[in-house]
Amino acid sequence: MYSYKKEKLPKNTTQLIVDVPKADVKKEETEAFSRLQKNLTVEGFRQGKVPSEIAKKHLTKEVVYQELAQKMISRIYQEVLTKEGLKPIISPKVDLVKAKEGEDWQIKIVLAEKPTITLGDYKKVIKDVKAKVKKSSIWVPGKDNPPAGGAKKPEEDKNQLLNEVLTALLNESKIEVSDLVIDDEVNHRLTHLIDEIQKIGLTTEKYLKSKNLTMDSLKAQFKKETEDTYKLEFILAEVADKENLKVEQADLDKLFVNIKDEKERKTAEQNSYYYATILRKQKTLDYLISL
Repeated sequence: MYSYKKEKLPKNTTQLIVDVPKADVKKEETEAFSRLQKNLTVEGFRQGKVPSEIAKKHLTKEVVYQELAQKMISRIYQEVLTKEGLKPIISPKVDLVKAKEGEDWQIKIVLAEKPTITLGDYKKVIKDVKAKVKKSSIWVPGKDNPPAGGAKKPEEDKNQLLNEVLTALLNESKIEVSDLVIDDEVNHRLTHLIDEIQKIGLTTEKYLKSKNLTMDSLKAQFKKETEDTYKLEFILAEVADKENLKVEQADLDKLFVNIKDEKERKTAEQNSYYYATILRKQKTLDYLISL
């Protein structure tokens, strides 16, 4: 039977070091081979009827170990989550520390949980921000006539106010998002950017030089932007919970009825959780601006 040690790391991150005895690994390997054998098709034999000796020639050690590791780690991970009551918000980072044939295995699993949030006196802070913005420039529902003299449009006023409100909210709240979440998103953004740069025929070096950036400064910029984005998402969800802001079925129905294409509407209805999240966020932003 495997054993594990749990260690709490900073920023709502948890590390699990799992030790699996070699006898258990061997048992898992036999089961993995058996599963693969059932799905194997070899000329002259029906699927699932290939004898072990022939199956061994077609199933490499690497394929069997891949199946073994995937299924075993997934099962252990789920069992430990249940036992410890852990609720990760993204897929874990998994490293096989030791995984030699005929020896005990050691697996390192690092997971990120929802951050702890202290909102602070956000209502007062937002009211202070609004007080600093000139009354004439504050967008209010119903004030649709563009101001005279080439002043900003109401939408621009609203966006400016919203940006200031969100900045104040971010500064007032105390929240630490796991590096695992941030790094995952930063790597995703970097990969996407490098793909786009290559598509237009540039090298990464030339692109960075044209923007007066280094890879380190670009990563730092992405990290700051990603961190702020995630922090705001969590803060807004916390405000919605605190203020009991909910999305009713009627809100969703009102949204879906405007989608004229039936196929698109059905797809949207199947993804109602996603749309409910967006509507709840919008309700939260409207609430904050109305304070």
